[in-house]
Amino acid sequence: MSNNDIIVSLDIGTSKVRAIIGEVNNGTFNIIGVGSADSEGIRKGAIVDIDQTVQSIRNAVDHAERMVGIQISEVYVGISGNHIGLQSSHGVVAVSNEDREIGEEDIDRVLKAAEVVALPPDREIIDVVAKQFVVDGLEGISDPRGMIGVRLEVEATIITGAKTAIHNLLRCVEKSGLKVKDLVLIPLGAGQLALSKDEKTMGSVLVDVGAGSTTLAVFEEGSIAATSTLPVGGDFVTNDIAYGLRTLTDQAEKVKLKYGCALMESAAPEVTFKVTRIGSNVDKEFNQEDLAAIIEPRVQEIFQLVRQEIKRLGYNELPGGYILTGGTMSMPGVLQVAQNELATSVRIAVPDFIGVRDPGYCSGVGILHNAIRNVRVRSSAGGSSNSGNSKKPVNRAKPQNPVAATQETSQKPGFIERLKKMFSEFI
Repeated sequence: MSNNDIIVSLDIGTSKVRAIIGEVNNGTFNIIGVGSADSEGIRKGAIVDIDQTVQSIRNAVDHAERMVGIQISEVYVGISGNHIGLQSSHGVVAVSNEDREIGEEDIDRVLKAAEVVALPPDREIIDVVAKQFVVDGLEGISDPRGMIGVRLEVEATIITGAKTAIHNLLRCVEKSGLKVKDLVLIPLGAGQLALSKDEKTMGSVLVDVGAGSTTLAVFEEGSIAATSTLPVGGDFVTNDIAYGLRTLTDQAEKVKLKYGCALMESAAPEVTFKVTRIGSNVDKEFNQEDLAAIIEPRVQEIFQLVRQEIKRLGYNELPGGYILTGGTMSMPGVLQVAQNELATSVRIAVPDFIGVRDPGYCSGVGILHNAIRNVRVRSSAGGSSNSGNSKKPVNRAKPQNPVAATQETSQKPGFIERLKKMFSEFI
């Protein structure tokens, strides 16, 4: 198994760190390994302890390596959080080829031109996503490779993030002995995986309810239009259970995962369990209805906050509705509560790959999906088909190669000519 055919995503969440290994084989993509570890050092989606986070990453990667029997050296890392910002940009270049055929280099250059925007000193560009290309005034082009034209323009969305958050994330991954191949915005990757083409075009909201935070991403006209992060998630449900049953947080989490139900109507009074109460050695018995009475109000509140945030972003009714992902969505009854609170079409997205059929894996698989998509675009443009580790067109290092090549070729003939002159003098 060649490493060129293998790509790895790293999803560093509040409750879990997941390393997912994907294999690209003859144009098909499969998940061949999954490593998971409890996340330490992350609070509400932000890194608060580098050493603990590094250990969590190592544990997850070791788990994935043992499953597949390979050594992981490079990873695509997911990033999200309330520091992420989106802004529109426009780039224009002249087509460089003599025959006026638009190639990979022209697309690199026009995306590079779109990156030239004024940014505050504390912010950094993570990615540039093309909304549409314009060739000699013709709009609505998604992929201009191979077209003939003189002037190439791009309408793009620039994804920026706080430098401190980005560098702390990169530091954690590098300290764990891995090379960061690229950063991928998690809502963008998950949206490409979970949303249909029509949902992205008509307008829909991707809601990722994690343990420490809830990330919202609005998709419209085929691309990401807005993103936001709310500091509420599954951990708040766990804390409510711990307070309500007067038990330890660890026990509350186990009870939530095993017996949790988000809808009182669906809860079974005959399903009982015992928990050890704080300050007592005696176990007390509760049933699933008692648990649902604690969980349902908090889940309702999360979706009420989601609806308010979408309105604050300037969107009222989106035809595509809401698509839910994240580990919290695995709990029975959550979908019904979401449908009641959001009062529109709601569905839960689950990756369609063996071993990761759970809403919690949507982010990790989405990162791979984003990387694969960019690799396929490159290979269809005439690049190497074995470029599982190649970078995206957006990356700043790529457009410099043609310049370096032209410099080399311009230097070589000059050097040979000088040698010829030197010998001709002796002769």
